Amino acid sequence: MPTTRHPIIEEDLRKIVSSGLPWERLFGKTVLISGANGFVPSYMLETLIYLNETARAGIHAIALVRNKERAMRRLGHLAGRPDLNIVVQDVREPYGGPFAADFVIHAASPASPKSYSSDPVGTFAANIMGTWRMLEAARDSRSEGFLFFSSGEVYGRVEDPSVPVSETSFGYIDPLVVRSCYAEGKRGGETLCACWHSQFGIPTKIVRLSHTYGPRMDLDDGRVFADFVADVVAGRDIVMKSNGSARRPFCYLADAIEGIFTVLLHGKNGEAYNVGAVSETSILELAELLCQLFPERKCRVVRQERSPDDPYLGSSISGGHFDISKIRSLGWTPTTEVRQGFLRTVKSYE
Repeated sequence: MPTTRHPIIEEDLRKIVSSGLPWERLFGKTVLISGANGFVPSYMLETLIYLNETARAGIHAIALVRNKERAMRRLGHLAGRPDLNIVVQDVREPYGGPFAADFVIHAASPASPKSYSSDPVGTFAANIMGTWRMLEAARDSRSEGFLFFSSGEVYGRVEDPSVPVSETSFGYIDPLVVRSCYAEGKRGGETLCACWHSQFGIPTKIVRLSHTYGPRMDLDDGRVFADFVADVVAGRDIVMKSNGSARRPFCYLADAIEGIFTVLLHGKNGEAYNVGAVSETSILELAELLCQLFPERKCRVVRQERSPDDPYLGSSISGGHFDISKIRSLGWTPTTEVRQGFLRTVKSYE
């Protein structure tokens, strides 16, 4: 049952499944993905479906989503497939979907800075209560693999942003700042994974993602790189609401997906792995790069003061990038340069 996809997404999927990973471990298995309509997990779901289409993998996917209407905007082209069940429920409730899951991937969590101010309780709960519920589902199913989506934000404010952050490097986070609902929620979710692995033997693994971008990301979620891509896609000038000096390690989506599956299939139980880019790009450099990539659109970089009622809660971390030597030992490293990745991203919306 082939699915019509944008050529760039088709190329991404072909690259991911050609990575040499032991995909056969997933063949004939049931894989439950919470938050499956999210930007990154939806690409994982798409990869599983692509394996079924191209390798007759016989994977049965369960996509757990909270809002069906919103989920259909990203997953609608997959609806009705016999190898996919879309289950609508809040991840904070006991799992009530069909089938026991051989693998559980818990990715349900607000990831937009807008949510950190508008729904900090929901952001925190998805990572604490939701992780608990998904661990329960894995225990009930006697799953052979559990993967938790964490974030580089768990590292907090590092002392020296020029030093790559390893999996054992942690800085300061103020738990009384509302913006911490995401970072502290991810920290709590990681601790739950460690506890359930120790006490119940659940084969938990954790991926800490950095700033991931690519096709199908929401262009209105408030993250600066999404705003910039939205401006270019719409033919507008790029609007910057800061001096652009903050530096970020932008990781292309297809690279990140390959890294996440590497941890799921090769990673050590009870441990966390950084998944992200090693080089950093400043916000100003990114804005200028996007204008350079599409000179025919005649966009300019303009500065604008942030409105006092803007719901975006920015991070206080000005820079820092991952030490990825741990996941490199499993055979993964990102290969897509920022220029190529953002060129592909913008073109994927055409």
